[in-house]
Amino acid sequence: MAFLLDFVSLLVLLSSACGEEPDPAQENVSPVINMKLDPRKKMLIWNNRRNVTWQECKIDTHPSCPTSPIPQVKDNNTYFCVFPNCVLHRGALLTINVTADGDVFQRELAFRNSGKEGSRAVNFSCLIYNIRFMNCSWMPGPAAPADVQYRLYAWTSTYEDDEVECPHYLVGSTGTHVGCHFDELAEPKSTDNYFFFVNGTSQETAIQFLDFTPFKATEMEKYNPPANLTISYNGSHHIIRWDNPEIRFDISSYILCYELDFQIKGSSSKRDPVFQRGSDKNVYLIPGSAARAENTFRVRVKYAYKDLWSDWSVTLHFAGHPEPDFRGPPAALVGLVVGAAALLITVLMFLCTR
Repeated sequence: MAFLLDFVSLLVLLSSACGEEPDPAQENVSPVINMKLDPRKKMLIWNNRRNVTWQECKIDTHPSCPTSPIPQVKDNNTYFCVFPNCVLHRGALLTINVTADGDVFQRELAFRNSGKEGSRAVNFSCLIYNIRFMNCSWMPGPAAPADVQYRLYAWTSTYEDDEVECPHYLVGSTGTHVGCHFDELAEPKSTDNYFFFVNGTSQETAIQFLDFTPFKATEMEKYNPPANLTISYNGSHHIIRWDNPEIRFDISSYILCYELDFQIKGSSSKRDPVFQRGSDKNVYLIPGSAARAENTFRVRVKYAYKDLWSDWSVTLHFAGHPEPDFRGPPAALVGLVVGAAALLITVLMFLCTR
């Protein structure tokens, strides 16, 4: 009989074990697991160990990067958020909030840029020139060890795998990479953004990385100087004309800004520069009395909202253009005109008296 009771008890236990009763311990554990950050792609990834009905991701950085991207999912059920406009080399606090089974859970990841403080590259800049070339430059960090070696990576898309390492490094006097030359950029698009990432290695210590907010490609270009400058004369004014520079991107000439520089050769005095927007015609008039043979003219151009000026154009001289003559007509011509007028008056009086 005791054996029968034990058997019944065992069946009851097995029945309870096979039911769908939730595990109280499991309910109180966040479903978010495998949370990690790829600082190069600025991508936070994670998995959920059970179904969630809502989730969001946030980032707290210095300087502030106010953004809450919508989580996306990969084919392998890995979730991710991308923070392309944030800078991570100063550290960041990343947060994932989810709702599962009616409860809200939060997971945090404190990210720090591992490596010796002050070892990352500094004074980074890039510019596009001659339509299809790009140069970038930087300097070793103030606390970088003597054997530091930096590497630059660049890409134009947050999601596509188009990352490339610098093809041609520029080397400083100590052998350290301090710049990069790109000799063949991809086909241009006016919506292009450039993403850059500089890391480093050393036998002495770990080197911190350097990252940036996206570089807007249309604002990175140093234009070629305006071409085909001409000066003509219409009898009263000198007419200066020039062509827009050939530029990499298909953008409106309205965003161009020109600086016109007029100088008197051999004189220490300078005229104030003249600025003209690309929305105006590439024409400028100077009264004949204001320009002499010793005067010169040149022009340069930039993107209207940046201070990256082109080099100056060739310098033109006003020499050879006729200047107005303010001495008045010759005396003989005056006498001839006066005599003709007197004769005409005499004839008219004679006719009127008849």
